[in-house]
Amino acid sequence: MTTTLSVTRIGHACQLIEFGDIRVLTDPWFTQSAFYYPGEPLAATVETLGRIDALVISHEHYDHCDLDALVAGGFDLSTPLIGPGTVADIARTKGFSDIRVVEAWESASVGDLTVTATPGKHGVHEVTFVLQAGGRSVFFGGDSLRVPELDEIPGRFGKFDLTLLPTNGLCIRPLNLAQAVMDAEDAAALTAVLAPTVAVPQHYAFHSGQLGDRIVTRGDRDPRHYADAVARLAPSVNVQIAMPGTRIVVPLDDRS
Repeated sequence: MTTTLSVTRIGHACQLIEFGDIRVLTDPWFTQSAFYYPGEPLAATVETLGRIDALVISHEHYDHCDLDALVAGGFDLSTPLIGPGTVADIARTKGFSDIRVVEAWESASVGDLTVTATPGKHGVHEVTFVLQAGGRSVFFGGDSLRVPELDEIPGRFGKFDLTLLPTNGLCIRPLNLAQAVMDAEDAAALTAVLAPTVAVPQHYAFHSGQLGDRIVTRGDRDPRHYADAVARLAPSVNVQIAMPGTRIVVPLDDRS
């Protein structure tokens, strides 16, 4: 019998992915600061997360690597933490004791869960991830740009049940609107390559506050633009826009 697979979006790119009874938390973010606003209510606090079997972090930006909030909330610092070396360096200073460093195409295992880092590109060093357990596969895109190396993923890993991709196309105003995150069209084109059963957009509600939105960042906060683009480019993919706290159970692929 194939393992059940579900995902609950806590907020932003913080997702609770469940492969049967294996519970994986991605890119934790539980607080806000002067120029970092989630833009939506979070579905959980650190204290209410429950047991986490693995913590997967794509890069060290605060809105994806809020380790201070985990520490303050009493998170179990012996939980295996999987991420690139830049994240590992920070995690060691926070007291995490089981750190698994992975760079692109390298893997780490936690019980029956295998986490493989895949390429990414952002304003700092970033990896994306393929997570596999019980015959189910998930691609987690953090907040990477779309890079050509990502098109290699289906040939290496086969079919995906679920993709979690950023869609806001975040641009940095002081850098002449340099794009730092894939936008709806980029994400839809990658979705067409990965061909998952279910696709869930992430990393779109974030904003920089009234001042920051005018002078620091610009982004698309409407995930329906991604859903529309997928309908054009990959019409067989089921896009589900999930409010924080909504648990999506991913069915087995029944597409002909």
